[in-house]
Amino acid sequence: MAVRTERLQDVDAPSRPMRADALRNHQKILAAAEEIFALDGVAVPIDIVAERAGVGVGTLYRHFPTKESLYEAIVTTRIAGLLGQADEFIDDSASDPGAALAAFLREFARQASEKQDLFEALEQTGVDIKSRFSERIEELVEKIDVLRRRAAHAGAIRRDVETSDIMNLISGTCHAAGHSGVDEAGFQRLVGIVLSGLQPAK
Repeated sequence: MAVRTERLQDVDAPSRPMRADALRNHQKILAAAEEIFALDGVAVPIDIVAERAGVGVGTLYRHFPTKESLYEAIVTTRIAGLLGQADEFIDDSASDPGAALAAFLREFARQASEKQDLFEALEQTGVDIKSRFSERIEELVEKIDVLRRRAAHAGAIRRDVETSDIMNLISGTCHAAGHSGVDEAGFQRLVGIVLSGLQPAK
């Protein structure tokens, strides 16, 4: 089913940097939308999002002229955050390669698990996340590949492990945990088992 673009107001997104108060409102709207869409679905009226964020509907309109633009901002923000964290691990030449890969994968898995309901809700409306954000996802995979190659070179993980293997294992774990009611401790235990499986045989 194609995404129905809900036109909120014919307002162009601001092209210049946002003021501090505008940035705070932007972030509050995104946080409220993530929470509401994940819990109640993406069909929730936009004024409910504004109310939860503590801003006026007009303020929300100025930041996100369409409901689709709000969807995209949520996903883009999440991916951008992960890209930034991956860069921190890549740029930290003093970090242990195996520990750096493990730490990033735990964070990646945590965020993916937390936002699984939201992403599934978006996909049910016709938002093809993998296609629409393919360039950013590819960039993220490339950064994970850098961390993987460093860890393999250091002997921290098996040399025959591919980045696609890691992505499939983490994604599968998040999906399974999300649909079986596993708590946070159980989820981290599952991720730990996946990470142990990447290590070279003793």
